[in-house]
Amino acid sequence: MEFNLKRDVFLGGVQRTLGVVDRRTTMPILNNVLIKTDSDKIKIVATDREIGLIADYEARVVTGGEITVAARKLFEILREMQGELVHFKMDDSNWIRMTCGKSSFKIAGMPAEEYPKVLDDEGILYVKMKGQVFSDMISQTFFAMSADETRINLNGVLLKTEREGNRIDLNMVATDGHRLAMVSIQPGMEASPELEQGIIIPRKGINEIRKLVDDGEEEIEFGAKKGVCVLKKNNVVLKVSLIDAEYPDYKRVIPKDKGVTLELEKDTMIHALRRMNVMSSERYSGVKMKLFENRMVLNSTNPDVGEAQDEIEVAYKEKEAEVGFNVRYLLEGIEAVHEKKFLLELRNGLRPAVVKPQEEQRYMCVIMPLKI
Repeated sequence: MEFNLKRDVFLGGVQRTLGVVDRRTTMPILNNVLIKTDSDKIKIVATDREIGLIADYEARVVTGGEITVAARKLFEILREMQGELVHFKMDDSNWIRMTCGKSSFKIAGMPAEEYPKVLDDEGILYVKMKGQVFSDMISQTFFAMSADETRINLNGVLLKTEREGNRIDLNMVATDGHRLAMVSIQPGMEASPELEQGIIIPRKGINEIRKLVDDGEEEIEFGAKKGVCVLKKNNVVLKVSLIDAEYPDYKRVIPKDKGVTLELEKDTMIHALRRMNVMSSERYSGVKMKLFENRMVLNSTNPDVGEAQDEIEVAYKEKEAEVGFNVRYLLEGIEAVHEKKFLLELRNGLRPAVVKPQEEQRYMCVIMPLKI
């Protein structure tokens, strides 16, 4: 096996696999990436058995073959090499020599026969959309995923289509039981049975998808079948095993009645909440919001740290009211709004508040209040 490949292309390809390879595995080969030739290309493959990544890169192939190499070590070598072209050659004993400029490295590989098979995407119905659209959906929901490993069904995001007449909405939802974030788009797609039922993409999988779609406007293809979802973009195919569990009925959490609605400047409110967040710790993370005529007073008191208070102008004419929230939950829900102004709906007692954009109503974040 022997080929030549541009160093920056090789480096970028290996770097992309680092989030997939499993460094805590009892199977040493899962620390490796599989490199194999394909006419005038090489394929770089990574998997941890739950996530699989395949990417093609143009190369000048001298002789064909395949081998697996430690991903982290390969990345470190390529990062430190200087020069434009890497010459990669494997001998009959699975030793690999790589040269670039005047630098030369020799490292051990492992036979490709031992590497798990990745990807079987036959029969998957794909939908096309802009990568930026999918990236925005993730950024407006992923922060609300649960980190509680005992609640496996909440350790990811729900992707589900909803039909209303001839219109099909694609909803992405995340919740940890204390707040819920949801975004909806109309992608102009035919609903697949898997998406009609709903799929749960795990945290690690959604992070890898986000890396793939975060860097531009390129079109992507997305599909799901038999417990996996597959995303294709240019030369890269990403396969993610789904969480096999039932997602809670998120619609029950969304308030049906209309609360007191405040129209607020996003930047003003975020900076005020960040000042309150200075007082936060693991034990105390609340912010108290008191509403008076045309003003809101925010207070955060932490016996271990101190106290912060701030005031902002609001268009409010109702009777005085007071409500408390986890300041981080409120901050993250507001930061996900893509407009300069947003609406904050408040309700009496320990009933949920809703954050949503002033105009574009495709995003909402439902936040349960705190007793402070």
